[in-house]
Amino acid sequence: MGSASGPRRSRRASTVLIVEDEVLIRMAVADYLRDCGYRVVEADNGDEAVSLLKTDAEVDVVFSDVNLPGGINGFALAQWIRRERPGLRTILTSGIVRAAREAHDLCEEGPLVEKPYDHREVERRIRSLLASRARRD
Repeated sequence: MGSASGPRRSRRASTVLIVEDEVLIRMAVADYLRDCGYRVVEADNGDEAVSLLKTDAEVDVVFSDVNLPGGINGFALAQWIRRERPGLRTILTSGIVRAAREAHDLCEEGPLVEKPYDHREVERRIRSLLASRARRD
């Protein structure tokens, strides 16, 4: 039992799955989100992300690049999440502007975070998605 001023043990930190093949970009945003208090899980491609999501991993938000190596790009990952894990929120990112049209139909908060992105904007979107889900629960 926690004290009135301490954190409650029953409440876990929200978990963000970052799917990004460029390791320096992934590490930078992962470190920033950890500093903001999130639990972060990382995958370097869509296939790895799907494998992780097929387990009982507790993930609250997926933040994924659109252009990923392998068989599953960010759009296919977002479609898989909608079908297989419908309560899971997704944010896509890309340096390709035309990707915004397709992302609009797959993401709940904004259509897309354009690269290069500000880590504070990513965190704001994650916080917004988590707050909207909490209001519905």
